[in-house]
Amino acid sequence: MTHIKKTFREAALPLAIVVSIGLFCLLPSLEARADDGDNQSTAANDSWALHAQFTNITQEHPQFTAPYSGANSLSVNGPTEETTDATLFAGLRLPHDAEFWINAEIDQGFGLDNTLGVAGFPSGGAYKVGANAPYLRLPRAFIRQVYSLGGEAQKIDSAANQLDGTRSADNFILTIGKFSVVDIFDTNSYAHDPRADFLNWSLIDGGAFDYAADSWGYTYGAAVEWNQDWWTLRGGIFQLSSVPNTKISRVDFSEYSVVLEAEERHHWLNHAGKVKLLAYANRANMANYNDAVQLARETDATPDVALVRHFSSRPGVVLNMEQELSSDVGAFFRASASDGQKEAYEFSDIDQSVSAGVSVKGDRWSRHDDTFGLAAVANRISGAAQSYFAAGGMGILIGDGKLNYAPEKILETYYSMNLISHVALTFDYQYVTNPAYNQDRGPVSFYALRLHADF
Repeated sequence: MTHIKKTFREAALPLAIVVSIGLFCLLPSLEARADDGDNQSTAANDSWALHAQFTNITQEHPQFTAPYSGANSLSVNGPTEETTDATLFAGLRLPHDAEFWINAEIDQGFGLDNTLGVAGFPSGGAYKVGANAPYLRLPRAFIRQVYSLGGEAQKIDSAANQLDGTRSADNFILTIGKFSVVDIFDTNSYAHDPRADFLNWSLIDGGAFDYAADSWGYTYGAAVEWNQDWWTLRGGIFQLSSVPNTKISRVDFSEYSVVLEAEERHHWLNHAGKVKLLAYANRANMANYNDAVQLARETDATPDVALVRHFSSRPGVVLNMEQELSSDVGAFFRASASDGQKEAYEFSDIDQSVSAGVSVKGDRWSRHDDTFGLAAVANRISGAAQSYFAAGGMGILIGDGKLNYAPEKILETYYSMNLISHVALTFDYQYVTNPAYNQDRGPVSFYALRLHADF
């Protein structure tokens, strides 16, 4: 039996690759069938769509300085890890400009140290749950309804989770079902997709945006978007996990998150830009760090947030900006903060975060489909959180047993090279000082290789 398990684990990655290749081979024939025949109208061709993607990320770090370690520490001599995911996006047009989308995904692999040891974790392809063998999930199943409010007709191109067609510039959109909060909120053209741009968790989203999510980043909820000319207002309500940082097994909104976002669109020197301001509030059973530390002192024990949870709120805000500087250069900036007295609930142990960076297309060196990115981020935790971790407390991703505090600082750069149409290879480097806010450990260099294909 042990031999069989070992053989299956060794076959996990090749199996995931074979399944993905099969998807890519199947899709062109399906699309050809949809386009075949003189009697089919354009509307019929647009009535359904299939897309697929495959991503493999291999990441490692060399040995670094660490005089001590805790249960959630990054290993000094950790092994190289890889994550693989293959996704099939299936969409169907419903009556009255509605769409139904369902995503089936095969996942496999682990983040470094089971996705522990750095608050701004270095791989957006890593989930909080890992497995040697590939397993099937259903990350998204939702309905999107668009209500026209007039204005200029806009062309919508076919993409993953988006049917092609036309849409009025002024509209109202309702999305309901299972999806990711950051599919709709806190998006950014230059830093949001770990399959195509930056990898670090605190760069692809606002670091202190503690959005509702299961261990893979998805949840149940509903979102509305009101789009008018140069502005958009968004709002949503989403289910939190019943216990912080755990799986969501059923629909239950007794613990929930409310998100509001305002977006302004503009042109500066004839180049497009956006400014977004987001506010959220999580309502659930959660702990106050000071209560956990006080109880630990009274009982001569290590502080444990699980012992002092009660129904409370954790609010936060995110400022998100992006600006095209030229036809091939864009820049972004994010600043986020949350209530540092309460434990982080779903995302990561970050109370304040500031990030900025640039993205450059390869036109300047005759490689139009290549992209170079460079960004930096600084993450912080509150004084209450510092006391909790210094006394030996454990968080979502961090906990060294004790703490010599300093802000966690991260520099990331990547080069995404187009190999053939729809296939890109990315080289990524990250330099992290004070991992898990601990200046007694590190700095750490992370090296990653990402292979991504989509259709």
